[in-house]
Amino acid sequence: MTEKKVSKAGITSRPTTGLKKSGWRTFRPVVTEKCKGCGLCVMYCPEGCIKIERKKAKIDYDYCKGCLICVNVCPLKAITSEREK
Repeated sequence: MTEKKVSKAGITSRPTTGLKKSGWRTFRPVVTEKCKGCGLCVMYCPEGCIKIERKKAKIDYDYCKGCLICVNVCPLKAITSEREK
């Protein structure tokens, strides 16, 4: 079960599984300076690999599978995608 909690510092979450998923990712999400830390990406991430730190989203790429849902739900278009290297 995914552990998600709301704290005074913002929304935090943990990856849904202990399995790293980055090996087959084609595109990766990239958080830009436009991010205001609203937390929508955290709520919609199916893997629970995004957290808010210092009012900005931070992605744990070890667990991100590259679905790019976060790119689509961001109201400020602060998350973009780039091809995995």
